[in-house]
Amino acid sequence: MRRRKKKHDDDHMDESWLIPYADLLTLLLALFIVLYAASSVDAQKFQELSESFNEVFTGGTGIMDKHSPVEPPKKSEVEVKASAAVKSDEKAEIDEKEIARQAFLKDQEELKELQGKINEYIKTNNLEVQFITKLTDEGLLLTIRDNVLFDSGSAVVHNTDLDVAKELSELLVMNPPRNIIISGHTDNVPIRNAEFDSNWELSVMRAVNFMKIILENEELDPQWFSAKGFGEFEPVGDNATNEGRALNRRVEVLILPRVTQ
Repeated sequence: MRRRKKKHDDDHMDESWLIPYADLLTLLLALFIVLYAASSVDAQKFQELSESFNEVFTGGTGIMDKHSPVEPPKKSEVEVKASAAVKSDEKAEIDEKEIARQAFLKDQEELKELQGKINEYIKTNNLEVQFITKLTDEGLLLTIRDNVLFDSGSAVVHNTDLDVAKELSELLVMNPPRNIIISGHTDNVPIRNAEFDSNWELSVMRAVNFMKIILENEELDPQWFSAKGFGEFEPVGDNATNEGRALNRRVEVLILPRVTQ
């Protein structure tokens, strides 16, 4: 009996291979379904995509330049108002800059007119050598050679030049008034006398004394005036020559602009 049963078991077929085979068929079916779905492309969309790629490679507009069928979202009312406010601020800033520019140009024209009046005075009185005007970035500059107003080493204005100083003061009457700085300058030759220990002290007192004479004009307000002394430290000529030292010994009247850039 044992031998027969063993023989029967050997004759029975092993069916365990059916399970992986079924799994393989399932996977193949899924693969074919995916391939079929991928091959079913909308012909119109494929044509548009093809045209877009063709334009990119031939220098056309390309994919990104195509109009989207979906309209962009509209801005909210708050965003619209904010955008309008920004544009308004930008316009206001441009207007302010233009107003400032026009004011600056007008102020420069006024300084040029004043320069013309002073130059006319200089020409009428034959003072072209002693007086020089120049319109600079800092304002209208009037330079007076020191030998016109002072003796060497002195800060006292010549009696003979008092009338010149007073006539100049008439030209400084402006409405509205301008800030005016009067400064004294010397050469680098050392000075030491009973009155001054340095060129710096001499330059300060020359500026102050000249300003006092200018302010004898009652139409001028002292609050718009100031005096400075620079001594030998702002030369305009070469202190190694007599001509250069003569240029450095001077008094300057700087009429400041009302509007700056």
